Amino acid sequence: MKQYGKKAEAAARRAVIRTALAMSRAGLSPGRSGNVSCRWKGGMLITPTGLAYDKIKVRDVVFVAGDGTAPGKQRKPSSEWRFHLAAYQERPDRHALVHTHSPYATVLACAGKSIPPFHYMVAVAGGNDIPVVAYATFGTEELARHVAEGLRARDACLMANHGAIAMGETLAEALELAAEVEVLAAQYYRVLALGKPVLLADAEMRLVLERFKSYGQKGQG
Repeated sequence: MKQYGKKAEAAARRAVIRTALAMSRAGLSPGRSGNVSCRWKGGMLITPTGLAYDKIKVRDVVFVAGDGTAPGKQRKPSSEWRFHLAAYQERPDRHALVHTHSPYATVLACAGKSIPPFHYMVAVAGGNDIPVVAYATFGTEELARHVAEGLRARDACLMANHGAIAMGETLAEALELAAEVEVLAAQYYRVLALGKPVLLADAEMRLVLERFKSYGQKGQG
């Protein structure tokens, strides 16, 4: 059972900050762009809007309840809190989300291009592609609906004319996936420069997805 005491909350808040800093320092979100959250008490803990990541303190991380309110005297949450909350409601099996404006993923998103199965590692997002969801103004319910749809059967998606999103069971997993999405986006961009990409068949991607279920140290311990 998840513990929700003060020490556990402080640890979760620090983890959100560490993840946001790591995201920024890795070049996945330049400046103050992007945002990070983790599931907490039926809602979530999320980075505040407008603060540089290296200035965020534990008290600055915002708790947003499941109904979208931020109770008490808190800072304003990220303007994208709606799609974070929608993603958690759509995916009860995922507990962390990282939203980036990473360069190559954003380029593809602005071109309206999803990432198809040009490489077997595309399956790391949970399917045979990494889709791009329709554009809507940032911070809106419409965008939240698009994101929830895009993440229904995937752990990552691109957002048209915006950026990328990755989810995980933990913040570390979400950040790792966000980095992998950027690597795949960069590779696919370069493949497109050479011409039409050679795509893996659906049957092969199904096999890869099945093998991923037991890849690495899964099931050990």
